[in-house]
Formats: sequence, structure tokens, C-alpha cells
Amino acid sequence: MTNLSEARRLLRENRLAEAERACEAILDGSPDDVEALNVAALAAVRGGRPARAVALLERATKIDAANPVSFHHLGRAQETLGNLPAALASIAEALRLRPGFYLSRLHFAALLERRGESGRGAMQFARALRDAQSLGHWINSASTPAGLRPLVEHAARTVRASSRALLFGVSEKLAARHGRSSMTRMEKCLRVYLGEEAPVFPDARQRPSFLYFPDLTPSAFLDRALLPCIGPLEMQVAAIREELLQLLPSGQGRERVFTAEDVERQNLRGSIGPPAWDGYYFYRHGTRRDENCARCPVTSAALDRLPLARVREHAPEVLFSVFKAGTHLLPHRGVTNTRVVGHLPLIVPEDCALTVGGEIHVWQEGEVVVFDDTYEHEAWNRSKETRVVLIFDLWNPQLTEAEREAVTDIVAAIGDLRGAIERS
Repeated sequence: MTNLSEARRLLRENRLAEAERACEAILDGSPDDVEALNVAALAAVRGGRPARAVALLERATKIDAANPVSFHHLGRAQETLGNLPAALASIAEALRLRPGFYLSRLHFAALLERRGESGRGAMQFARALRDAQSLGHWINSASTPAGLRPLVEHAARTVRASSRALLFGVSEKLAARHGRSSMTRMEKCLRVYLGEEAPVFPDARQRPSFLYFPDLTPSAFLDRALLPCIGPLEMQVAAIREELLQLLPSGQGRERVFTAEDVERQNLRGSIGPPAWDGYYFYRHGTRRDENCARCPVTSAALDRLPLARVREHAPEVLFSVFKAGTHLLPHRGVTNTRVVGHLPLIVPEDCALTVGGEIHVWQEGEVVVFDDTYEHEAWNRSKETRVVLIFDLWNPQLTEAEREAVTDIVAAIGDLRGAIERS
């Protein structure tokens, strides 16, 4: 008795006529076997009979209208016949049924490109590559099937070119406004981001996880002289602490810093029961928390006077950072050296500290410390009491005003692009 495994083996061995006969034998007894219809159709396409394949696959999609593989194969057969609109419609249905079907999305992108929709095609290529690579596929030649390599390589080139045009377009507009030389470092940053130029780290401890801005003098902890905003902030510490103390008892406005359980487990440890890292946010991912700002008018006004790194939907992150007793935040790195992180310690029991790039800093209440979080860093509260620090993101003081504007626009553009890819 012929089975489907045997039919697939014959197809792999390119024994196409035998594979079709094996499927026909299965279909004689089970005419609604969708997998047999798909294998028979693949054999027909490879054997130069795409019309036969389309007929088999149309039958398969009627039997099981929720099978994305049948719609994918139907679209590929229709493409072979030269019916581009039908192929696009079938593969679009496969993607509707299974959005993560990255192989189908790759071919969908190529079809869009053939129809002259290069912009949409680039977005679909980007989504296909992202989804595949998140699962360990199409990262290099070893993880890409030989038959797919030309199309995957084309997709990667297309995505790079599209991203480059978008980001350098932003830079060109700013160069026209501020002068060509104002964008020299920004454009080098973009070449590094796009993989066209290798980053050169003057301090090997520094490794931004997202965007490296070159030619800034690195330092784990920043010299206070570079940040004249620190002194006026420290003068407000008593009033800021008083507003904090009004918030703490109720917990109103408090949020978990890590919103996903698995991320929290990966990053926090507790020596006195379960760890907890919560925040009273004034800004989160660049969005102002109006209620918390209203509850703390002195703190909010003091923050407004700081050179906060402001990027739509990304920065700043500003919060009263609350470590429960025994909480340890494990080593990690920040996303970019275009911003630095300030801490104003407000409630600091004994045995609490911060390590940046292997350098230990013990917080002193009321004394601001500013550091580059692209160095590996960690923090702990080994006491039996709560520790609270006001955290705020500042622009790296070595950036020019034009460069701050460029980072603002380019990071927002990258975020928009990622959002569009996600929605594609």
C-alpha cells in the first residue's frame, strides 16, 4: 500500500511521475487528502504541468480553506502559469491564515516587485527576513537552502538599499539645513548601523545594543563638569524626596519596569524573597505620564529643565526607580551612546550600589551620578529596605545640537520603519 511518506520521498528524488502515481493511489481511497493533493501538485509543477497543479490545489483549498500551505503552493503554480494577480491573491490568503509564513512572504514580496510595487515589496522582504532570522533561518548561506539563496540574497540587498535611502534621506535634509559638515559623524553612525562600516570602539567595554555614534570620547561615568544641569537638580532634592514619600505608601501610579514575566525572570534576582523593580514613570518610551507629573509638580518642573533625550515613541525614560529589598538587576547594556543615564539617589539604605564597566559606584543620597549605559552595568539592593533612585535620560553632552536633531529624526524613522514592517 502506497503512503504519503513514500510519495514525498519520490518527490525529493525527483521521480515525478512515480510521485504523482503514488498520490493518485492515495486519492483513489481518500479523495479529500489535502496533503496528497499538495504533493501531487508539486510533482506536476516540477514536471512542467502547472495547469494540472492549479487544478489539484484549487481542489485542496476548497476541501480545507484554512490550510495556508495549499494557498502558498497554489500561488506558486499560478505564478508559473503567468497569472500574477491570481498568484498574489493566493499567497496573500496564505499570509492571512499564517502571518509568520516567512517563505510565502518572501515570494509575495518578489511578486509585488514584479508588479512594480517596489516599496511594498521591500517591506515584505524585510518582514520575511525578520521572521525567518528570528527562528535561526536565512542568517547565512549555511542556514539558507541552496535553491532559495539567490532570492534571499536579493531580499537582503533590497532591504539594505531601502533602509539606506530612507535614513540618508533624513541626513541629507538636515545637512541642507545645518551644513554638510554637521552630519559627518551622523553619517558615519549610519554606515555602522547599516553594516557598511565596522565600528571602532576606543573603549572595548562599550557595546551599544542598537545605535553606536562614533567619535565620542567614551567614559563609564561622566565628568560632572560636562553637565551643568546637575547642580540645579540637586538643589531640589529635598522637595523631590518629599513628593516621592507621598507616593510610596499607596503605590498609585506604580508600574513594573519589566512587563513580561520571562524578561523579568531573566534580568532580576532576589536574595530576600522574589525580586521586584517598579517605577513611577514621568516618561516611558518618550510618552509623558501626565498623572504622575501632576502628582509631583516640583519633580516634573525640575525634569523639564533638564536636557532630556527626547525621541518620539522611544525616549526619554524617566522614573522613580524602586528596588524592593534584596533585588539585584543583572548585568545588561543600553541601546545607544547618544544618550547617558542620570541617577538622583533619594532613598538609599546600606549595601546598595551600581557597577558600570566594572567600576563600582555607591549611591549617596542627593548626589547625581551620570553614566554611559552602553557599558555593561548592574545594580543591587542587598539591604532589607526599599531603595529609590530618580532615573532620567540625557543627551550625551558631546553631541552638537544638529546631531541631537539628527538622532531624534533618524531613530524615529527607524522606529516608524520597524512598525511598518510589523504591520506589513
